Formats: sequence, C-alpha cells, structure tokens
Amino acid sequence: MIDAFFLYTQRATPATEKGAQAFDRLLRLAEHHDSGQVARIAGFIASVHDGATFRWDPFELRMLDVEISDDMLACLDALRWGQQDLHRLVPDGERRVLQVLRAWGLIPAAATPDAGGSR
Repeated sequence: MIDAFFLYTQRATPATEKGAQAFDRLLRLAEHHDSGQVARIAGFIASVHDGATFRWDPFELRMLDVEISDDMLACLDALRWGQQDLHRLVPDGERRVLQVLRAWGLIPAAATPDAGGSR
C-alpha cells in the first residue's frame, strides 16, 4: 500500500512552490501597475490574506488575462494544501501585502487587518 503522506507531499510541495511563485508575480503587479485588472488582483490578494474580512468572487477569474487567472488558481491550489499562508512564502510578504492593501484603499493607511493566520 502506498504511503498516504508520500502521496500528500508529492502534490502539496509542488503546488505550494508554484503558488509561491504565482503570489509573488501577483504582488509585483499590484505593487507596480494601476490597471483595472490590478484592482481585481489587489482584491484577490486581500482575500487570500484575510478571507474573513475580504470576500472575493471567483467569477472575477473570467474578467482577467489568462496568465493572471492562472496565477490566482495556483495560489488557491497552494492554499488548499495548507502548508503555509501565501504571504509567508514570498520575501517580505506581510509588509508587501499590507502595502498593497493600503495603496488600493482596501484598508486605511494606519490599519492592519488580521494577519490571516492558518486556516
């Protein structure tokens, strides 16, 4: 019988790595661009950071470039496996996420939402 932990790590580790790369790309877009698509990216980042506070409609995937929606799906897959919160997988992730949320007016300049802990 195949070890269940082995099967889990065979899927979880690559999904987490792919999600980390995708989350970093989405963060960079939200940090350095200001198109309508980027506003949707910022909302997605807020939701995967603190889903209790920020809701996200999955139908928004249809309104984005394929590369962006693919990155969002990779992030969701990484969340599904639950090895770590996405902001912990990228350099300086917590600060960068909060900076994006402030820049896009999702939180006031002085506010800090729940850090989104493991769910």
